[in-house]
Amino acid sequence: MLYVFLSICCSVIVSVLLKLAKRYQIDVFQAITWNYSIAILLTWLFFKPTLPTMQNAPLGIYAGLGFLLPVLFMVMATSIRVAGIVRTDVAQRLSLFIPLLASFLLFGDQLNALKVIGLVIGFAAILCSIPWQKKTANRKVVSNAWIYLLMVFFGIGIIDILFKQVAAFKAVPYTTSLFLIYILSFIVALVILVVRIIAKKTKFSWPHIGFGWILGIANFGNILFYLKAHKALSGTPSTVFSAMNIGVIALGTLVGLVVFNERLSILNKIGVALALVAIVVITISNK
Repeated sequence: MLYVFLSICCSVIVSVLLKLAKRYQIDVFQAITWNYSIAILLTWLFFKPTLPTMQNAPLGIYAGLGFLLPVLFMVMATSIRVAGIVRTDVAQRLSLFIPLLASFLLFGDQLNALKVIGLVIGFAAILCSIPWQKKTANRKVVSNAWIYLLMVFFGIGIIDILFKQVAAFKAVPYTTSLFLIYILSFIVALVILVVRIIAKKTKFSWPHIGFGWILGIANFGNILFYLKAHKALSGTPSTVFSAMNIGVIALGTLVGLVVFNERLSILNKIGVALALVAIVVITISNK
């Protein structure tokens, strides 16, 4: 379970770094761009991917992920800034219901009673987690924060579906696919960054690169330890799944409330509790 714990910590560290970016005048998109450069290097060093022939590779899925990853990363950063770490982590973790629904609607999977109950509880958790009020006890909440939360929810869910399709493609090792996707993500983000610099919407700065590399190390650590956890606990994948999702919500909530003094309404707290229950129910239903 050590790998699960380390993966949880890395995931929450990513959220914390995105939260701190504004405080230290870091251009988040620039940091996200350089995050992929270090992710490429670390993937090469740790996984040593072999570049295969691309004739039968799912290039369309690679391209989709290469575009969606940096865009969703930016959306998640905005969501953390306007809605907080707690709500964003809940939206991110509840996105598991998107591939679950897709497996039923698109791929012919069967829904059992527990899965239906889990979906209903998860939907209720989403509604409760949205900051419907415009003000909390001592600060304003951006009125359209719920839009970013829904974008995180649906966006991460779609990315999860695409990654599942990549994992199902056995002709190319998963780590090699991940390496190629990171390269595409870096190219997409770099092109957008260059356009922003030319348009004078941002300026190139070394601190942004350093911050991005730290972000990339945490982001890569999340994936590395998650894969190692699945390898170490290969007989009980549902344990890794539930522990990871519950752990991120629990630790993210603790950090958001204690470190950043985020304010949650009673309805929001109910939403966090329902999210944990939904994940447990879904985990049980998969056994």
